[in-house]
Amino acid sequence: MRPLLSFLLPSAEIQFMSSANRQSVSIAPHQDKPALSKGQKAFNSLIKQIEKRRKRLAAWETITPTFQQRYVNDLLPLEETSAALQIQMVHCLDRAHEHKGLTKAERRKIAAMIIDLAVDLVDEDERLKAVYNKYSPTDFDSETAAEVDEMKSVLEAMLGVDLGDDLDMSSPEDLLQRAHAHVEQQTAQAMAEAAEREARRSARKKSPKQRAAETRAQEEQAQISLSIREVYRKLASALHPDRESDPQERDRKTKLMQRVNEAYNKNNLLQLLELQLELEHIDQRSINNISEERLTHYNKILKEQVRELDHEIHHVEAAFRHAYGIAPFETVSPDAVLQELTLDIKELQRNIRTIEHDLVAFEDIKNLKLMLKSVRLVPAAPAFDLMPF
Repeated sequence: MRPLLSFLLPSAEIQFMSSANRQSVSIAPHQDKPALSKGQKAFNSLIKQIEKRRKRLAAWETITPTFQQRYVNDLLPLEETSAALQIQMVHCLDRAHEHKGLTKAERRKIAAMIIDLAVDLVDEDERLKAVYNKYSPTDFDSETAAEVDEMKSVLEAMLGVDLGDDLDMSSPEDLLQRAHAHVEQQTAQAMAEAAEREARRSARKKSPKQRAAETRAQEEQAQISLSIREVYRKLASALHPDRESDPQERDRKTKLMQRVNEAYNKNNLLQLLELQLELEHIDQRSINNISEERLTHYNKILKEQVRELDHEIHHVEAAFRHAYGIAPFETVSPDAVLQELTLDIKELQRNIRTIEHDLVAFEDIKNLKLMLKSVRLVPAAPAFDLMPF
């Protein structure tokens, strides 16, 4: 059964203006200058990239509560019912195994089915371990320990570390936690070594060329900061709530100023420009006439916004996978997860109906023998490959 962990989108970090308030920011061609410059095209492209990522984050924010509700209310109860019925099936097959009307080949098939079912259900019912051991050529705990030991060898070879001999060999989770701790330690050590190397490089005497490059980079960064600060200052000057005597207008400006401060603190140039448009502090003509020098600075800020949004999307989707037991490298999309959940629910419902039918049918040994004819054993495989009933 997939684990259910608390999953909350970082709503404090993902705040969007309503589509009714947000006005589109882009540079439009006009009669005097019908062709856009390279910088103007880059500006428009970056705005579109940001909008695309905003929509994806907004879609996750919208879809997650609905998904969570259906997951908890519909899927989890079905998974519990399915597991309980499969446990009943293990005991049903266990009882049928010694029936006098079965051949040796049929008993081997039943044993294979019991092993195949019980191995995934031991976590649900510890008593199934004894049933598993009854039919398996090896002990369940010994098998788990061997698998954990093999995982340990693979991880040690991959990470180049010794994970120690004090692990709980019955717990893959303990092994993975230990490996994760080593990865974090290695990462921290690598970052510390990189910082130390950088400090040594900085301490060395720089050539005139290096000093000039650093100076240019600092000046450019100062100009970028100045560009976004100028937008902020114009908004702050117009919206300062302390200068407003009317209580309602002061409250409106206070809320707007909060949005301005949040955008400025996050270096969110696009949101500041949208606020300027919303408040009619700039118009389309002003946007069209942004200088090339200013566009260069704006585009660098917008590129950083794209990178930050990509990181935020990665974080949100990784958290979603973790919360709902989805494989780390499996693609997830806010447009598809509800549809996939619906398919999972329908499949579980079909499986439950099938198991319920079979539990009744297998009380008659003739029905069981008829089903066993469709079961194929694969001797070469480590586990048995069972064809569907």
